[in-house]
Amino acid sequence: MALRELSPAEARVLAVLVEKQHTVPDTYPLSLNSLVAGCNQKSARDPVMNLSEAEVLRALDELKSLSLVVESSGSRVSRYEHNFPRGAGVPSQSAALLATLMLRGPQTAAELRANSERLHRFADISSVEAFLQELAEREPVRVVRLPRAPGAREQRWMHLLCGPVDASVAAGVPAAASSAAAGAGEVAALAERQAQLEAEVGELRALVERLYQELGVSRA
Repeated sequence: MALRELSPAEARVLAVLVEKQHTVPDTYPLSLNSLVAGCNQKSARDPVMNLSEAEVLRALDELKSLSLVVESSGSRVSRYEHNFPRGAGVPSQSAALLATLMLRGPQTAAELRANSERLHRFADISSVEAFLQELAEREPVRVVRLPRAPGAREQRWMHLLCGPVDASVAAGVPAAASSAAAGAGEVAALAERQAQLEAEVGELRALVERLYQELGVSRA
């Protein structure tokens, strides 16, 4: 069965489960509290998210219905583990790359090799590129190679599990850079408006001064 597009919350929950299976095996499968903390951690995440327990639980329910997550029973605290490779029909190496893309956003093959090392140790960059190419050529397509960003030496890859990549990412502009550019535009607009208001105030002051003089009234 082909997977539907995942929501950002579902993708984050799934990727955290893949990550923590390898990085904290002693506490895996994860409790809800640990999963929420993993979803919202500030390091090694792009974008940084702030999911509530309710949002994570909704994502878990959806992922369970897609056979991507399994809930463990038999303990006082419910625990969750992923079934990503089997549910998505990909090998564990590809699952490691997809999880890293879901956690950290667009990356080059070299960055993916370094960032996914704890999930799977690839022999070299060529091995990473081979798995990425397979994911890009299969049906449904799981990853896309993005246009080279201005000034960049290598092209980046992005997963398609949440649907088509948005225009700013497709253009090779990281989300942070896109936000920074938008912020700079807003600041420039505010500065222009401030200058306009200051000019209008100056004109009003000159008009008031002229009226005082014409009426022969002294200012208190």
